[in-house]
Amino acid sequence: MRQLSAGFLFAMLWASAAVATKFGIRDADPLILANVRFLVAGLLMLCYVYVLRRDKQYALPKGAEWGHLIIFALMNTTIYLGCFVLSMKKVSAGIGSLSTATSPLFIMLISAIWVKRKLRWYEIIGVILGLAGVGLATYPLLQDSHASLDGLAILLFGMVSVSVATVYYSRVQWKLPNIVINGWQVLLGGLLLLPFTGFAAHFSTTRLTLTFWASVFWLIVPVSIIALQLWFYLVKQDAVKASFWLFLCPIFGFIYSSLLLHEPITAYTFAGTALVIGGLYLAQREKFTRKAQ
Repeated sequence: MRQLSAGFLFAMLWASAAVATKFGIRDADPLILANVRFLVAGLLMLCYVYVLRRDKQYALPKGAEWGHLIIFALMNTTIYLGCFVLSMKKVSAGIGSLSTATSPLFIMLISAIWVKRKLRWYEIIGVILGLAGVGLATYPLLQDSHASLDGLAILLFGMVSVSVATVYYSRVQWKLPNIVINGWQVLLGGLLLLPFTGFAAHFSTTRLTLTFWASVFWLIVPVSIIALQLWFYLVKQDAVKASFWLFLCPIFGFIYSSLLLHEPITAYTFAGTALVIGGLYLAQREKFTRKAQ
């Protein structure tokens, strides 16, 4: 029962990121929202480990660790989350949640290329189904200004970046605790984004309203802290079962976008989501089958 509750809560919180972002960019430039989120979240985590905890295990990065952190921060925070926030100006929150759910497919594809492993037939079909599902769910939204091709391209570029970051992370022999890695990569990602924000953001139209700060709070605490801790708990209990909860994220995402933002849900939405979930399951069928045996 505890895992069931944790799984549902994780999916509900994780899927809310796109809607929270939509509310935040109503009053502020997307890059400003992203920068404030990254810098505040990074500083909070680092203050926790270095000021409040002061444990010997929370050491400062050394030598090559700084290089690994900068590369990871660039791909995982600066590019991926920067692109995600920018795309929310041009695509619906539901599509944002649906695209996030496809990350295991991109990770599998990039990982196979990285280690020069030949993809199995069901992995290839899974990737095709996942991409087709996103395309199908997006199709009617392109007709009524709830999505644009350039917005989808930005979103896709971000998904590729985070997938490369995930594979890179798994290949590095990290000696730092997870919270130290996360704190530094978020802060460094925000610092790397600052020049782009200073050059391209529209400061004159940005208003730091209560809605903006509520969005920042939600993206930092429920999404970045609570949801991630729940995810780590689920993975620790059973990594295979944990991945099933990712299947619920696009469903919750479309529910939130419909109820809170009044974005349309059509037959294309249901069919596209079903294809994505089917593609995710098919691509990981060996893992699920192995666990069942």
